[in-house]
Amino acid sequence: MKRSVIVVRVMGITLVLLLAMIHAAWSQDTGAGAKKAGIAMKNLTPQAASGGVSVADLKSIGTMGKAQRVLAGGREAELYRYQGRGCITHMWFGGDWPGYDKTRIRFYIDGEQKPSIDMELFMGHGIGFGDPAAPWGTQRLGKTGHPSGLYNTYKIPFGRSIRITAQNEGIQGDPEFWWIFRGVENLPVYLGNIRLPDSARLRLYKRDNHTVKPFEMVELCNSPKAGALYQVTLAAKSTNLTYLEAVLRAYIDGAKEPQLVSSGTEDYFLGTYYFNRGIFHTPVGGCTHLDAKNASFSGYRFHEEDPLLFKKGLRFVWRNGETAFWTKEDRPLWGAPGDTVMSSYTWVYEW
Repeated sequence: MKRSVIVVRVMGITLVLLLAMIHAAWSQDTGAGAKKAGIAMKNLTPQAASGGVSVADLKSIGTMGKAQRVLAGGREAELYRYQGRGCITHMWFGGDWPGYDKTRIRFYIDGEQKPSIDMELFMGHGIGFGDPAAPWGTQRLGKTGHPSGLYNTYKIPFGRSIRITAQNEGIQGDPEFWWIFRGVENLPVYLGNIRLPDSARLRLYKRDNHTVKPFEMVELCNSPKAGALYQVTLAAKSTNLTYLEAVLRAYIDGAKEPQLVSSGTEDYFLGTYYFNRGIFHTPVGGCTHLDAKNASFSGYRFHEEDPLLFKKGLRFVWRNGETAFWTKEDRPLWGAPGDTVMSSYTWVYEW
């Protein structure tokens, strides 16, 4: 019996010693790895965890409007104004009147006279043709009612100030309008895992009701700066859906030859076979409107986890239909579309 107790005690001491050795080795390796990454484990602070910004420097900001009658006569109404450096992180809109989807929300960044973001409510949330589908939502955008209940969590940074307005030039009467804006002072902006420069600003490039001839190329954006593509919304209508064969092309840093971004238009928005299962919404992309009979669709596509970066400019191009451009024949693929009327919103971070 005594011998058994002694054996157990010896084994217990051995186990403790072994665990201590493993812990010491792990601590040494972890510390070395952290030093290689430029971070000492003991120095991990809220400042390091928030991308070099101290939590003490962050401050929540925002406002709301409840049943406000501010749009009568088609005037441009100020919804929010803030002085300082920060980032809008959330917005939501309510209300109900004819033409609600065409109400324009404008963001004047750092004293701009012309807003770098001027969006219609529905297209600004990835929806074309005033589509009534609801409720649906993802982390970045959604629509919970009709015609309103629109929200998004786009990150809109500003360095000195931001001013947000609304206007509906064709509005009738003086209807009630609801809104929410939320943000944070000094908040860094990330695109996926990439921290963007403090000078990064979100800009919206638009085309409204632009007619495109069969197989004609059309620029969705032409940015002369460094930056990253954030989101693309496209709405189109034609005589048939073969315009969806179009490959999207990115001309990066002045390149003469494009980077081919998709194998087709519906493929780019994560659909297949001309969206043969109808409307859908995912965190990366979605189809927000589909009318096969009238050959119309709209969709959105985010590039947060699929970054498209550029240093000396970006031309992002769509085509009305597609040909077999990789062959000598260059023949049309699956027929030819007619004239196509398209609108596009291309969101780009620039610095």
